[in-house]
Amino acid sequence: MQILSQHLTLGEANTRRQLAILHRTGNGPGLFWLGGYNSDMQGSKAVALDQFGAQNDLPVTRFDYMAHGQSTGDFMHATISTWLEDAIAVFENFTDGPQILVGSSMGGWLSMLLNQHLRARNINSVTAMVLIAPAIDMTRELVPNRFTQKQLQELKRVGYLEVPSAYADAPYIYTQKLLDDGAQHLLFGTQIETGCPVHILQGQQDPDVPPAHAQRLLQHLMLDEAHLTLVPDGDHRLSRPQDLEMLRRLLSSLVQE
Repeated sequence: MQILSQHLTLGEANTRRQLAILHRTGNGPGLFWLGGYNSDMQGSKAVALDQFGAQNDLPVTRFDYMAHGQSTGDFMHATISTWLEDAIAVFENFTDGPQILVGSSMGGWLSMLLNQHLRARNINSVTAMVLIAPAIDMTRELVPNRFTQKQLQELKRVGYLEVPSAYADAPYIYTQKLLDDGAQHLLFGTQIETGCPVHILQGQQDPDVPPAHAQRLLQHLMLDEAHLTLVPDGDHRLSRPQDLEMLRRLLSSLVQE
């Protein structure tokens, strides 16, 4: 087993970027990580996923979206469409055989969209999804609800907002372009068919993706096996030692099936 550091160049003009990718070789079903908004592939959950792969001789693919982590690009021009294109390109170029998608927050939404894209092309390599506090339709259902009317007016006028975050020293940037583009990818309101089991891990003390949001997603998954695990004292990140152990136990059960 070894970790291969790779790069992939995508886009042109304002969206040209070079993606940073870490791919661990191994045998058996692969683990494909999709991180959250403003996170990167060196976060605690992504690293724990890679360690699990190393311990069990499993392939693991991690990458940074455009303008995240070690990947290049202008964040002001990045959208859900851009990051979905990143996920599709990395998946198609760096995975082989059955894959388990593991998506956190925005990565949970992108996991759903990636799987939808693959199945539309009759690619059925996704055998399961693990979604951690999945921020489905966040550009309509979650992000705008954090802003005051004054902030929303400023967003439309200036084109972006800088908002203090509990997860980083620097403020998070949200663009009007991001919110507008997200409207193309909304999932709520229609039945969602994944063609594979879906396991949702959700903290009940999550201030960013409320438990009711995860329960709403569950109600849309009527045709496939779906499970929701609520963590009573869990926050949004679910990255405490006991949370990571819960993730490892779930992954163990999935790779042994």
